[in-house]
Order: sequence, then structure tokens, then C-alpha cells
Amino acid sequence: MTQPTDIRRVPAALTLAGHGVPVLPLRAGKGPFGNCRTCAKNTCGGRPNMRVPGPCVCPAPCHAWAAATTDLSVITSPAWAPAWQQAVAVAYHPGGAGATVVDLDDADAITWARATLPATRTVATTRGEHWIYHGVMQSVNAVRPGVDIKSLMSYARWLGPGTGTTAPLPAVVRALAVKTPPPARKATQAHTVPIAGQSGACPHRTPTYLDRGIAMAVQRITDADRAVHATVYRAFLAVLSRHGRCGCLTEGHVTRLFTAAQAKGESARHCVDAWTNARTALGL
Repeated sequence: MTQPTDIRRVPAALTLAGHGVPVLPLRAGKGPFGNCRTCAKNTCGGRPNMRVPGPCVCPAPCHAWAAATTDLSVITSPAWAPAWQQAVAVAYHPGGAGATVVDLDDADAITWARATLPATRTVATTRGEHWIYHGVMQSVNAVRPGVDIKSLMSYARWLGPGTGTTAPLPAVVRALAVKTPPPARKATQAHTVPIAGQSGACPHRTPTYLDRGIAMAVQRITDADRAVHATVYRAFLAVLSRHGRCGCLTEGHVTRLFTAAQAKGESARHCVDAWTNARTALGL
């Protein structure tokens, strides 16, 4: 009977794990092994509501990226042997290794990357290239044609060490994950109309007062390391409590707040919901 340590995918996995890269087996079709009943609906590992990656605690590999591990005893355990026997490749969790992969699917995407992104370590793929940076961020698919971002709560196929020197994760890559929220226009327009009984004249001393308030709210959101949903809501509530009735908020101000929230992983829908809830709480 084949032993786990004899399976051909295991040596590569052990080498990666020994360098601190969390690994997992991939089955045919480049897919991870599916959730077991214990892991159904993400009940173990990951804590998605807190957006904090965490390991899967099941004996056999499942739960996609959360199954990735650097524990050599787990990788070579009998529980993982069936998965390695079926595996067609080794995958890894970039975010768990402190990295971000810009996945370029075609020649046009590669051309764009060479003209736009800082040079870094590159790995050839079947259809394109992986550009690997040092640093983590949220994972987002289809940030532009042929381009996906894989980092936290995601996995990438291991295709070798590649060439070049790994560069720090640049702001231009982080910015790809921030999409301008179309619903923000409606939310902002609601605040440019004075509340009934108000003159609409701004009572604040200078426009600098508003700009400083927006900057403080953006910084508060940016600095959040936990409870991001609650932090975003409180920041929106603080801004609206000061400036929601005088008509001085503009679309540009709201866009700055939404952009900061989305950079922390909030979706456009969550931003709109938080803004609407804050307005409701203040009676706006």
C-alpha cells in the first residue's frame, strides 16, 4: 500500500511548508477538496465575519484555503493520504505566506502589468503569469479583464519559484480592489438637500473643518484591525451627525469614505447599508 511519504506531491508540499508557506492538495480541475460536514457553511476556520484567516481543524483536508497548513505532521498524516493520492497539484495560501499574487490570465493582461505594475517575482502559468508581491490584502476576482488578485482567504497553484526578486506590495495593486460604489451617488444626493426646517447654510467656521472631519473618519476606518463593519458604521455616523443636516457634504466626501471602507474589505453594498443605517439612526 502506498504510504503518504511516498506520494509524489508530498515532497514539494513539505519543502514549501518548511519555508513557512501553507500548502494544500488540489484535485483535478484545480479545485480544492470540498468541505466536510463539520466545515459546512464555513463553520470552522477563517472566521469570515471578522475577515481573519484561520486554519481548518478537520483531520482531512477540506475548506479550500483554510485547509492550507505548514504542519509537517499533518501533511504526512494518514488522514491526508487519500487527498494526496488524488491530487494533481499542490496549492498554497498566499495570504498565509505574507504574499499577494496578481494572476494574469492572458497576453493582454501581461502587457498591462508590464506597463503598470512594479517589477517583481514572476511565475509562468498555463495561460499567463503570476506576479508575486510581499504583503497581504483582500482577494478579489476580475479587478480588470484577465486579472485576479489572490491573497487572504484564497489559494493559488504552486508552479515553481519563478524568476526575479519579490517586491513590496504596491499601492497600485491595492487600489485595484477598490471599486467606486455606484450607489454612493444616491446617498450623497440625499444629503445635498437641506432637511426640512433648516436653511441649508453651513454653520461651520471654514471648509477646513469638514475636510478635517472626513480625514479623521477615513483614518479611523483605515486603522481598524478588527470589527471593521462596526468601525465603518460608527465613522459614517460621526460624519453625518456633524455634517448631515447642513448640506455641506458632497459626492467627493462620501466617495472618500466609501473608498476607505472598501480598502478594508467592505463591499459597496455594505457601505450603502451602513450609510443608510446611520442616516436612519439620526433621523435624516
